[in-house]
Amino acid sequence: MSQPRAASRRFGDELEHWLNSDADKTLGGLVDLFGPKGFAIAFVFLLGVPALPLPTGGATHVFEAIAVLLALQLIGNRSRIWLPRRWRGVELGGPGQQRFVGAVVKAVRRLERVSRPRLAFVFGHRLGNVVFGALVVVGSLGAFLAPPFSGLDTLPALGVVLLSLGVLLEDFAVVTVGVLVGTAGVVLEIALGRVVVEMLSS
Repeated sequence: MSQPRAASRRFGDELEHWLNSDADKTLGGLVDLFGPKGFAIAFVFLLGVPALPLPTGGATHVFEAIAVLLALQLIGNRSRIWLPRRWRGVELGGPGQQRFVGAVVKAVRRLERVSRPRLAFVFGHRLGNVVFGALVVVGSLGAFLAPPFSGLDTLPALGVVLLSLGVLLEDFAVVTVGVLVGTAGVVLEIALGRVVVEMLSS
């Protein structure tokens, strides 16, 4: 998934151009447009909603499940994403979706201002993709298994989003922050779950 740094720097511009163009505004169209970067950008959009500090009541479980399936494809060394036709046709061009995409563009631009290539040689290798996919599986499952309306899905999902942005920008520092945030979310979820189990058992 290695990309020239110049392309990474233009990622926010590419995304904004896609948003304002007449191109196909579907999940499949977005994935096709960004080619090898499609895995990371798909994770950003799929986990972006549960990463918001809002109780979702389990409404985002389908996105987290799809993220796991895509991560398994990445682990399996697929160079491009396969999506069922139904999910390829998910619209991203409605007013609500465009606001979300616009928010992603703004977040990417802010991150690009402070990001720079750090340990870029670790990206684009088979082992790196396997580790990336495995971390996405853990974070997505952490978000999926969070109790509804608890807000505990926020940190694991945010960790996946930051991890994916770090891969897109080839910035290991951003990847590290994403891993730490996701790990903190999963640990918090396990700790609170243990407390609840002990309370019920007593």
